[in-house]
Amino acid sequence: MHKFYGRRRGRRLNALRSAALEDDLPRYAAILPENCPSGSVDPAAFFSEKNYSAYWLEIGFGNGEHLAEQARRNPEIGMIGCEPFINGVSKLLTEITAQSLENIRIWPEDARILMDALRPACLDKVFLLHPDPWPKKRHCGRRFIQTETLDVLARLMHKGAELRLATDDAALADWMLEKTWRHPEFDFQAECADDWRLRPEGWPETRYGQKQLAGKPVYFRFIKV
Repeated sequence: MHKFYGRRRGRRLNALRSAALEDDLPRYAAILPENCPSGSVDPAAFFSEKNYSAYWLEIGFGNGEHLAEQARRNPEIGMIGCEPFINGVSKLLTEITAQSLENIRIWPEDARILMDALRPACLDKVFLLHPDPWPKKRHCGRRFIQTETLDVLARLMHKGAELRLATDDAALADWMLEKTWRHPEFDFQAECADDWRLRPEGWPETRYGQKQLAGKPVYFRFIKV
């Protein structure tokens, strides 16, 4: 059983976003079968009307601007976004409707529950962009990147799949880089010493990355080996 830390709700939603949750979330939600065995769910099952060439997962999509842009640019890819903060879910739903993005499914709960259910080697790309840094030393165990979660991601990603990490928090950057660098199933991708300081082409910036509240963002790319 996973213990969840963080907010579920923020400010009161306006009428448009409340309606999006009520009317549209049932259509775009990723729904797990009841009592499904661990490691048994194919992400294709979330997209019953179409088969996609690959499936990408974004963990903690915030307001969904990165996920929506990736979906727009890559209509052949099935996008799965995890976000327990319902205000962010409602914002993404309004973008799905406005841009007619049919290749997105939303998991509005703890991402680890979905990850436990997915079958091995089913993901081609995973994004974890500007997660909560949990800056207090006693809260480091709440950070998403841990050896255990990397173990799960390694199971879910096929050989050659890409893991993208970003943060503007220096302490979290050190933490994510060390944890993932040391993991035997991920290979750090950088063509030069400062490569990770530049946002790669085809990597839309998030609202949090644009704000740079804690410092200049860094962008890490790892390949599943």
